[in-house]
Amino acid sequence: MIYLDYAATHPMTPEALAAYAQAAALPGNPASVHAAGQAARERLEEGRARVAVAFGVDPRTLIANGGGTEGDNHVLLGVTRAWQEAHGLPGHLITTPTEHSAVLGPARALAAQGWAVTFLTPDRFGRYDPAELAGALRSDTALVSIHHANNEVGAMQDTPALAALASARGVPYHTDAVQAPGVLPVDLPGWGVTFATFSAHKWGGPRGVGFLYVRRGTELPPVTLGGGQEGGVRPGTQDTAGVYAAGVALSHATAAQPATLAHLSALREQFMREVAGIPDLSVNHAPDSSPKVVNVTVGGADGEALLMNLDMLGVAASAGSACSAGTMQPSHVLTAVGLSDTQARASLRFSFGAATTPAEVSAAAQALTQAAAWSRA
Repeated sequence: MIYLDYAATHPMTPEALAAYAQAAALPGNPASVHAAGQAARERLEEGRARVAVAFGVDPRTLIANGGGTEGDNHVLLGVTRAWQEAHGLPGHLITTPTEHSAVLGPARALAAQGWAVTFLTPDRFGRYDPAELAGALRSDTALVSIHHANNEVGAMQDTPALAALASARGVPYHTDAVQAPGVLPVDLPGWGVTFATFSAHKWGGPRGVGFLYVRRGTELPPVTLGGGQEGGVRPGTQDTAGVYAAGVALSHATAAQPATLAHLSALREQFMREVAGIPDLSVNHAPDSSPKVVNVTVGGADGEALLMNLDMLGVAASAGSACSAGTMQPSHVLTAVGLSDTQARASLRFSFGAATTPAEVSAAAQALTQAAAWSRA
């Protein structure tokens, strides 16, 4: 199989698998004070430290958790609850219609509870104008949440500019940055964000492990109760092996990031050249988007049939976010940027990784050409 679904999950790297096995063999709970517990604690903190180095932050600002969905929910629900308790009534949230469902779900739940929610307007490729954010900020804005790189169309935001606007008004800024590490540079201090969420399985670490960055001096209440782990902010026994393997994988991915970015850019250019002859093919990603992602619409074809045909031809791709796969609904990202439901259903996402080869890209382009012909027959 030619695997081109790296935006959904990056297969665990050999280094991560070895690190996971090593740490998983330790018997202790990292919260225990005996020698076995402290051995586990050492691996846990080494993994956290490796992630901190990659992101340019103090390890104490990183909360180990279960991944991006948990982190997004923690920020949106924790910050807004604290704001409402302090002010005695619901406030205002700013986000975008192209966010991952892990942000949109809490945002809609808050709206049902009386919160005012502003959704910024994307351009054709999912980018947002800082001027619109500046005009949307209000005296009761409790939080701004805008992704750094979109998971379906690869749109990259000017996170430093957006975060600076929020900061100037004293508003916390959160970014879902799960698609960045290993592909795009990550500079949390330079970005100026208050919160950022990450998932290890996007950079070759284990599934079900992630990190939530909370800028020093920022209060974030827990949304689950019952323990003192992670400073009491995220109680529950930590996944020692997962955190250690995540750190090892990220160290390797960060060292290779400039080369990976160049490699993915070349692969995307090659793929687009080789599918250019498919009739009625349109592109849904911008030239300045993350080269990890290709998103195309095959006019007149059925997306589900396209995916089935690609799978039969040995190519793994997707129609959008893995978290909404199987819903039979058109991509909310593509409809938000102006595609019709029919166009969105005829769209596919191919996403590349460092291990993807030019030969695989050529084979995938040929498979898409064949799948498009079959799907229109």
